[in-house]
Amino acid sequence: METNIGRNQNQNRNRNRDGETRQSNHHDTTFTAASASSDLDKNWLRDKQSKMEKKPTLLGEKAGKSSCCIFRVPRSLVEINQKAYHPLIISIGPYHHDFEHLTMIEEHKWRFLRSLFGRTNNLWENLGLCYQAVASLEADIRGCYSETIGFESSELVEMMVVDGCFVIELVCELLDPKLQDPNDPIFKMDWILPFVMRDLLKLENQIPYFVLEKLFEISVPNPGDTLQNLILKFFSFSLEKPGSVRTNVREFEGKHLLDLVRKSFRPQSSRSQSSLEKSNKHPQFIQPAKKLDRVGIKFETRKRPNIFFLDVEFSNGVLRIPPLRMDDFITCFILNCVAFEQCYGHCEKFVTDYATFMGCLINNPNDAGFLSDHKIIENYYGTDEQVTRFFDKVGKDVAFDLGKSYLYKLIEEVNEYYWNDWHVRWASFMHTYFDTPWSFMSALAALILLVLTMIQAFLAYYAYVHPPKQLP
Repeated sequence: METNIGRNQNQNRNRNRDGETRQSNHHDTTFTAASASSDLDKNWLRDKQSKMEKKPTLLGEKAGKSSCCIFRVPRSLVEINQKAYHPLIISIGPYHHDFEHLTMIEEHKWRFLRSLFGRTNNLWENLGLCYQAVASLEADIRGCYSETIGFESSELVEMMVVDGCFVIELVCELLDPKLQDPNDPIFKMDWILPFVMRDLLKLENQIPYFVLEKLFEISVPNPGDTLQNLILKFFSFSLEKPGSVRTNVREFEGKHLLDLVRKSFRPQSSRSQSSLEKSNKHPQFIQPAKKLDRVGIKFETRKRPNIFFLDVEFSNGVLRIPPLRMDDFITCFILNCVAFEQCYGHCEKFVTDYATFMGCLINNPNDAGFLSDHKIIENYYGTDEQVTRFFDKVGKDVAFDLGKSYLYKLIEEVNEYYWNDWHVRWASFMHTYFDTPWSFMSALAALILLVLTMIQAFLAYYAYVHPPKQLP
């Protein structure tokens, strides 16, 4: 009995020890898991904190500031025409720097820099002053780009100086041929300069305008004109006839070359923001050109000094539109202006307004041909189908507020005329009877026949009422 009792006690003690051991192991496992979980939580938190603190590089968090003005073109717009947005022959600024296909003109930049400073009293001193001046602006320069610029300070400063001086010297030499090297290929080979001019007005190919002003101030101590006027005259060779630069507009400052030239075309009829906010109507888009023609709206070209392609007007049933020379240069310029206005939230959108307006007028190739027949479009771009396709694409995927458009009042007046029943009936009558020479002749013959019939009826009635007296 005692033996059994002792055996049972020993078994109970062994079971208790096993239980304590298992319990101890359980506590150890629980503690280890808790520690691992704690370490995991810390790593997870550090990872998320790192992601939250990491600054965006492709579109900076301060890209919405008014100082940020040089952007990558949105992909939805690039798909319209990639060549219109990417430089083909010269790189200006950091976005396309050191691209292999742009090396040819890159090699000439230092030659232009030497020519520019070679006309100053002290080449090396003035060049050093330019480097110092641009270096002091480095933070402002970086803030002008929507992307984080990966170049070191020395690289960025040198890029700004070399690119900026090239632009200034190019402008000076084109406007004053005496400064040119007689064998300079940039001026002697006809194909180069138009491509350079086009590349200088591409949104991704810009440097801040204040950099150009600072370099101009140091490198051209006694200029005969302002940098602004020189640049506008330079681009007038491609955008307008030489000497037609608008001179009576108020002083304006551009953020870069593209913005400066864009602002020089600012329409004279641009509406104020205060008047826009008072408008509570729901605006409608304008009808296509052929439809407007069918209700009697006439189309005329508007040609006056200092009137450019954005200055559209409507009065007394006549829509007057300045002629638009459709070629590769102006289409490239319009596309890049629209891209800038879409990205930069601190400017008027008048080029976008105009492009959308023309897109509404040109609904199909017949509309494009109609405007060409009226000398409103000078088509050096391609077929009527290509013109239609251009305006159709430029208006797609574009944010546009008709209520804030400088053309809002004009479109409202055109729509009122279009929907007026009297105008519709009168236009229908004119189109029916006077649209072609044959219809006019038919209407005239019918009118003559009607008049003769009425005369005959009158004479018959008169003879009946007043019969002739019988002779005695």
